[in-house]
Amino acid sequence: MAKKLSAKRVVIGASRKTEEISMLIEKQGGTPIIRSLQGTVFLAKKELEVELQQVISAGVDWAIFTTGIGVETLLTTTEELGIQTEFLRMIRHANVATRGYKTLSTLKKLGINPAATDEDGTTQSLLHSLEEFDFKEKKVMVQLHGEKAPRLIKFLEDKGAHVFKVLPYQHIAPNSEIVKKLCNELINNEIDAVCFTTAIQVRSLFDFAKEHDYHQEIQQAFKEQVVAVAVGKVTAEALREEGIQRIIVPEKERMGAMIIELSRFYVN
Repeated sequence: MAKKLSAKRVVIGASRKTEEISMLIEKQGGTPIIRSLQGTVFLAKKELEVELQQVISAGVDWAIFTTGIGVETLLTTTEELGIQTEFLRMIRHANVATRGYKTLSTLKKLGINPAATDEDGTTQSLLHSLEEFDFKEKKVMVQLHGEKAPRLIKFLEDKGAHVFKVLPYQHIAPNSEIVKKLCNELINNEIDAVCFTTAIQVRSLFDFAKEHDYHQEIQQAFKEQVVAVAVGKVTAEALREEGIQRIIVPEKERMGAMIIELSRFYVN
């Protein structure tokens, strides 16, 4: 029986579980190539303390939370700073919006029922649910995670909101030599597919490409010969925001399902 990824060169953009993903690719006859695009996400404690003090002092009309771990970190940090009571009072008196089921679950445990939620974990779905609300002159706190969520921020600012960004975690870009190598491989048609397991990996590649004038060539590579593979909807959304339309996404957001879906693509 022919192996579905025979002679295919498949890049893994992750930094975790790379051995596991490599084995899945090899079982399908492909050649795994590890090019980590994840970078490092770290707790920016000093910056977070300043941001929290500012937002509590100003007060907010809306609080938008985008990750469960971000909410938990805000709770831990405000407790350590002795301002958790003020923080909880502020968000309980504000309208709350959430993205992601983990975020929603974390807030419901606090007895907070959001005024707006997403349906599928994507920013697009969250924006759709926020469309009906008036944000003119409203003070809005947005909890981010690693990346800046430009579409969400622009949406709020275009509606006249005053936005306070709170970043419990910040992102350090991956090794530039690795990203440069991948860019050259993509441009030179040395790669058949790239597997992205987080939105940050997508941003890392395309931010580097824009900074070094590779952007158009990278977009063209994905349009003509390279297949973009996303582990789930949020990662696929990040690819679409970068102008990539041909994307393979499994129904079940699992790494194994991602490789199987890629295999099916080459059979079809």
